[in-house]
Amino acid sequence: MSDPSELAARLDALEIRIAYQDEVIEDLNKIVTEQWALIDRLNRQAAALVDRLQDLEHARSIATAQQEPPPPHY
Repeated sequence: MSDPSELAARLDALEIRIAYQDEVIEDLNKIVTEQWALIDRLNRQAAALVDRLQDLEHARSIATAQQEPPPPHY
């Protein structure tokens, strides 16, 4: 079996590796959370722009229909 100093060195290396992995996981979690917030904001902005465009198209179609002269058979 291995000597205690070799086992202690391996254990230390594993603990250091886990500490770095925990830090990376926390950083990635923070980035993902920020990206979801941005995606949510962009989705709300896109929905608002679609609503605004539909309102403008509806208003334009109403204005165009009111400005058209009646057909000749009237």
